[in-house]
Amino acid sequence: MSTTNAQTNSGHAHDEAHSRGSTIDAFFAGTVILLTGATDFLGKALLEKLLRSCPVAAIFVLIRPKRNKSIEQRFESVIARNINTASVVELAKTPVSEIPRSPRLRVFDRIQSEFPDTLKKIFPVKGDVSLPELGLEPDDRKMLLDKVNIVFHSAATVRFNEPLKIAVNLNVMGTDRMLDLCRRMTNLISVIHVSTAYSNADRLEIEESIYTTEVKPHTVVHMCENLDDETIKITEKKLIGKHPNTYTFTKNLAEQIVMKKGKNLPIAIVRPSIICAANQDPFPGWIDNINGITGIMTAIAQGTVRSIVCNAKLKIDVVPVDFVVNTMICASWSNFVQRTKRIKVYNCTSSTLHPITWNEFGYLIKKYSTEFPSKHVMWYPGFTFRTNKFIHAIVRATLHFLPAFILDLISRARSHKSIMLKLTKRIDLSAQTGEFFSTHEWIWRVDNMIALMEFASTHESCRNFEVNIQNMDWDMYLQRYILGIRKYILKENLDTLPYARSRLKKLYLVLQCAKILGFVALFESLKYLCRTIVWKT
Repeated sequence: MSTTNAQTNSGHAHDEAHSRGSTIDAFFAGTVILLTGATDFLGKALLEKLLRSCPVAAIFVLIRPKRNKSIEQRFESVIARNINTASVVELAKTPVSEIPRSPRLRVFDRIQSEFPDTLKKIFPVKGDVSLPELGLEPDDRKMLLDKVNIVFHSAATVRFNEPLKIAVNLNVMGTDRMLDLCRRMTNLISVIHVSTAYSNADRLEIEESIYTTEVKPHTVVHMCENLDDETIKITEKKLIGKHPNTYTFTKNLAEQIVMKKGKNLPIAIVRPSIICAANQDPFPGWIDNINGITGIMTAIAQGTVRSIVCNAKLKIDVVPVDFVVNTMICASWSNFVQRTKRIKVYNCTSSTLHPITWNEFGYLIKKYSTEFPSKHVMWYPGFTFRTNKFIHAIVRATLHFLPAFILDLISRARSHKSIMLKLTKRIDLSAQTGEFFSTHEWIWRVDNMIALMEFASTHESCRNFEVNIQNMDWDMYLQRYILGIRKYILKENLDTLPYARSRLKKLYLVLQCAKILGFVALFESLKYLCRTIVWKT
């Protein structure tokens, strides 16, 4: 009798699993999700897509209290745009026409307009991945253990120059703490851990598998917990080996933690390359920060960056944020439907299936920076990719820092804030930290990504979750990217284009005059030099 009951229960469980996995909507229907990193660029895009496109019951977002703000206040200011002191529920009731426009944080405008009630599904939870037990209150921990079905773990420090001790605590131990929580969840059906395609940047060819290091994660953790900061700093270079920075090194260690602790969990790893502006969702060109490539593109559009250390012949690997989000969502579903004993890794990259070189990428940036100029443009946009660091240093000093210094002097004379030198230093630091990635090229194997693309293409329910990078037009994407920078970073509407284009024409004439004067000065200098040589002989 007990055997029959067991078979019956097993049959019910199989039927329930089959029913839940039949479509992506069925998979997410009524589920409770835990999301870390929701205040970051990728986290916000993921939260928006889940709310708008997946029939979830609730989303718990782990938020760290900051600057004497409660988690509700921080959530409202960072995520819900701090509409006065309105709560998320009040925000859901606010007519879209009455919402103040804040271009940088318009990620939820589409939801507010089309599905305002879904905002009520968000529940901030006080927590911190850098603390033991994730800093959770006992009641909150119990609630998550009992209710959560799906976990998306994307919280991490992405600063390349983060001190090793901090990076290990957030990226490695933070992942360890999250997996400890997941292992105790009673209704867990899928976990997605977000890594980076550069977690193995010390290799040239990267498979969709987890690589181990000579120095094991627990050894590095033990050192960071027991050695002082000065000793750690001395041994840091030897520890990270051929990794370019602490970020890629600690993300690799985190993957090894997943391999060790995630054996019996329904977990998969998504490795995006350089995450950039949205291609489609939530809006074409949406971007909310000037980190990395976006900051450099912004400076190019304003004409303040003229030289970049880069091998233009190599392939660049960037992925739109919505492509990464769709991969995470589809991978979580596939993770449930096609469960295997081996932890699946998805190299969420572009260069293997849909390559574009730095030279082509740069050409399109120039093209659309001049076609859709910023009203804040300071010099006619134009730059050169070069590998000669000596020449770059000369150009950097004369065309980046010198003009910034002069503009700051003018600002001070007018009693205005002098910020150009500060901004130039920030962009320059970003460019320097990115030099390793602009002068190297990798081969990523994407067998699992191709399988995911095929899996999604056979299900009509996945039509709103594009995971095939080959369907993206680079030319159109870069146009949207530049327009997104104008709209969301520089806060410029399209009605400023006539003024901006008029300003650009004047700057073009100034540039041509400067070139002519430069050639004349060079010619006269050469002529004078020749006369001097003849006179001496």
